[in-house]
Amino acid sequence: AASDVPMSPELEQVDGEIQDIFRALHNGFQKIDKMKDSNRQSKQLEELTGKMRECKRLIKEFDRVLKDEEKRNTSEVNKQLNDKKQFMIKELNSYVTMRKTYQSSLGNKRIELFDAGNDQVAEDNVQMASEMSNQQLIDSGMKQMDQTDQAIERSKMVVAQTVEVGAQTATTLTQQTDQMKRIGNELDSVHFSLKKASQMVKEIGRQVATDKCIMGFLFLIVCGVIAIIVVKLLHLANFVIRG
Repeated sequence: AASDVPMSPELEQVDGEIQDIFRALHNGFQKIDKMKDSNRQSKQLEELTGKMRECKRLIKEFDRVLKDEEKRNTSEVNKQLNDKKQFMIKELNSYVTMRKTYQSSLGNKRIELFDAGNDQVAEDNVQMASEMSNQQLIDSGMKQMDQTDQAIERSKMVVAQTVEVGAQTATTLTQQTDQMKRIGNELDSVHFSLKKASQMVKEIGRQVATDKCIMGFLFLIVCGVIAIIVVKLLHLANFVIRG
């Protein structure tokens, strides 16, 4: 049975939603048969049309997940899942045909299920590789290769931009590091100059103190010489007076 097909949790969730819609469609069409008012029938048919749109979207989602998981499954499991997908497509198409019948009987021309008047589920949109011809496989492969190449080119551009930004950042950091080194060297030079100036001030202070001492001694010597001369003159004067 289709329900016995092994599925991943993601596939099971999508499948469960699809089965819920199928049950709602089955019950909905039964309700239409019991309705006598054509307006109520038209409204019910519109609601069922919306459920068919949602079911088509879910079948495409089922196929997308199936392709993503294809490499992790065995060929037998992939075949069973593909058969299940085809069964769901046929079941949905049966409801689409049923909707057309009711629409024709009600004369309701306003309801359109799918774009461009295409009521049937387009199987080329959900077609598996096992159903493709060789040319279709080649075209699909070339298209995917082109998309992959474009993605790689975009990745290369991002990487190149990242490398360029990194290089610019490294250059800026190097310049800032050199500038900090120069500032450090200048501060060392200023510190050395201040220290040397301080030493020179101290040396000058000491020299000034020494010079003051010498001047003091010279002053004392001069005073002594003057005193001797005065004494000699006084002595000479006394001698002249006595003589």
